[in-house]
Amino acid sequence: MMRGRYLAAAVSAKVCDCFMLSAILTTIAALVVLGVLAVVIFRVRSQSSHARTSSRMRVKSVTSVGIAAETPKTSVSSGSGASFGGSSISGEGLRSRFVAVGVIAAGVFSALAVRLFGLQILNSASYSEEAQNNLYTTVNTPAPRGVIYDSQGVALVANRQVQTVLADADVVDNPDVLLRLSSLLGIPYEVVRSRILDSSSGAQSQRVVASDVKLRDIAYISEHRDAFPGVTTQVRTTRSYPYAALAAHVLGYIGTASEEDLKNAAEGRDIESGDAVGKSGVEQTYDALIAGDHGQRILVTDATGVIQQVVAETDPAKGNDVYLTIDARVQYVADLALQEAVTGGTGTAASCVVIDVETGGIVAMSNYPTYEPERFIGGISQDTWDAYQTEESHYPLMNRAIAGTYPAASCFKAFTGLAGLTYGFADTKRTWDCTGTWTGFGDEFPQDCWLETGHGPITFREGVIESCDTVFYEIAKDFYNARGTLGNEAMQDFIKEFGYAASTHIDLSGEAEGRIPTPQWKQEYFKDVPEEAQWLPGDMSNMVIGQGYVLVTPVQVARAYAAVATGRLLRPHLLKEVKNSLGETVLSFETIEDYHPEVDPSLLAVMQDALHGVATENSSVAADFGQYSWSAAAKTGTAEVAGKQDMAWFSCYAPYEQPKFALALCLEEGGSGGTTGSPIAARIMDAAIRCSEGTFDQQITPIAAGSVGGQEAPSDDEEDNSDEETEE
Repeated sequence: MMRGRYLAAAVSAKVCDCFMLSAILTTIAALVVLGVLAVVIFRVRSQSSHARTSSRMRVKSVTSVGIAAETPKTSVSSGSGASFGGSSISGEGLRSRFVAVGVIAAGVFSALAVRLFGLQILNSASYSEEAQNNLYTTVNTPAPRGVIYDSQGVALVANRQVQTVLADADVVDNPDVLLRLSSLLGIPYEVVRSRILDSSSGAQSQRVVASDVKLRDIAYISEHRDAFPGVTTQVRTTRSYPYAALAAHVLGYIGTASEEDLKNAAEGRDIESGDAVGKSGVEQTYDALIAGDHGQRILVTDATGVIQQVVAETDPAKGNDVYLTIDARVQYVADLALQEAVTGGTGTAASCVVIDVETGGIVAMSNYPTYEPERFIGGISQDTWDAYQTEESHYPLMNRAIAGTYPAASCFKAFTGLAGLTYGFADTKRTWDCTGTWTGFGDEFPQDCWLETGHGPITFREGVIESCDTVFYEIAKDFYNARGTLGNEAMQDFIKEFGYAASTHIDLSGEAEGRIPTPQWKQEYFKDVPEEAQWLPGDMSNMVIGQGYVLVTPVQVARAYAAVATGRLLRPHLLKEVKNSLGETVLSFETIEDYHPEVDPSLLAVMQDALHGVATENSSVAADFGQYSWSAAAKTGTAEVAGKQDMAWFSCYAPYEQPKFALALCLEEGGSGGTTGSPIAARIMDAAIRCSEGTFDQQITPIAAGSVGGQEAPSDDEEDNSDEETEE
């Protein structure tokens, strides 16, 4: 950018020098004219004075005292004028008038000279600037965006050079050239024309006719310049995704800057019409860092805007490189596992988050269905965009890890159980009797345990391991009955200390806050239906097992389980560091502890031990986790959703003795968390641990996006032939 400014300054200096020289010459000319006029006026006045003196001497010439002066003869002409003593009155009048005209002319030239001095000397800078603006046009050229790497330096989003065909704006008036371009590039005539008419990149900028053009077509244009006047070729950069859909929702996609983007540009981000900007994911969050500085072309244009000459040109500067906390190897295993599960018939959609419990860094964030960001380069067809927005496609653009809200199911019991321990409504010595049906709020309000036959007498630890609903119904009842002393929201307030019902402030847009229901919330939510607004005992017993009105996101659950492992609630983040073109680190993310839940360490240890028992003593879970060399703490969950199949949840952290990672997995309509979620979670966690130990050797290959709405999305070639594009 500075090079462009220096270049513009040099051009401006040349223009100023020209104006200064012109001003000096004009001033000198004005002074010469004034000098000549002054001499002429002086001579005229001198001659006039001499004539008047001679005339007076003839009228009265004193020769001696007492002798009368000579009296001139009087004569009357036949004309209308009269003359006396041979001297004409009209002659002297002409001389006076000549003097007056000279004075007026001198005044006019003097005024002009002063005006010219003011215009060209005193105000030369401002007028030279205006002249430059009229004569020179500055056009920005796009800059390559910075590369996005994973934590190990693997390029997840890179740049590749593409051959680009560009055309001047006036080419649109040459049908022959348009027809030749259409035939050569295989693009419909009207599409070529509309692209050249598109002035979103600037009135004087060249219009992109086609990108990623074959070399043979570029060579043909170069060899037949006369047939393509106003058409040029240029090597530009575009985004490249070496692993296709890998981490697509984390990385995001780019698109052409909209009016809103131009209006709401972040501080330090210079966005021009036609620029590529981040539309989602990391590309959007760190757009100002990733985007480079424009190059500049200074052009001479005529009155109609046609380019006459390129005066100077500076190259654009590449943007900063961004390093993420994502480990591409773990991300690959997660993406592949979710894809295999859903396409294999387990669930309709899925999401998984793996978080570093010591730093809050996101190691993997996976969603299925997914998409390929490369499809969005240059815009996508309206048909494809519409296909992404259907329920049949399960919304592949949605980052379910942060935007999907679901009932937490039994994964919630780790936190409601801790609340019971903290307030004395549960302990390690107490037992409860589970018969399969619970009527603690009266026989008219029965509630079932998931095990219809019941668990019999059961302790708190066993209740967590077996996920016995009765144990937690009793905890909810105790909180409900203690409203008079504890208040209506004692349990809810405790749960919120683990980050629920609030944004995690992760560095991605579109995050949902979820919901922990309270009497006040219910009253407001059902304000138009008063009979439904009352907080009932059943609301408490449903909430305690993660059902009812409870809504959470996968990233909230992963973060909360990391807090169970460490006692600290950290802010999840994706940014590791930013490096400039010289490889210097210009920005690093520092761990942020958002909250320290007020839990007695001894009580936290009770819950940690119970969760460890899920991974080692629960038969289905132990079979999946027992095959690995490390141990874990875990919790299953099976959520009931009206009108749909059960939703499978699985949460865990590992290794149990020295926790490194926490994981949350959600399978929409995936069935039982212990049955379907457990093996997938164990597989992903093993990859994370092995990567941290340096023993993971699986090769990473591109991840396919799969289908959209039951059909394959249109190919890139099909999209190129569409003139209906969206900037979304």
